[in-house]
Amino acid sequence: MARLKMKPLDDRVVVEQHEAEDMTAGGIVLPEQAKEKPTRGTVLAVGPGKLLDSGNRGPLSVKVGDDVFYGKYAGTDVDVDGKKYTMLRESDLLAVVEK
Repeated sequence: MARLKMKPLDDRVVVEQHEAEDMTAGGIVLPEQAKEKPTRGTVLAVGPGKLLDSGNRGPLSVKVGDDVFYGKYAGTDVDVDGKKYTMLRESDLLAVVEK
């Protein structure tokens, strides 16, 4: 895994999206414009955690390398060195895929 040239702040995570599906479950091949934005990806970087009222940081529930699901319209798409990533708050994550 290449070193990512950004460090998320607070409770944010950087996710590399999995590829969009090329075919439906019924076998229909989808053209590029009909593909839906993926809602699953791999965590590449995590912030230090949310700053609590006590001044301490709340630890994140995810770590680098976790596969996660997130909301369809969640996060912000960013482009770094020609690669697209999604930056999300931890609260935008829906689940961690268990291996």
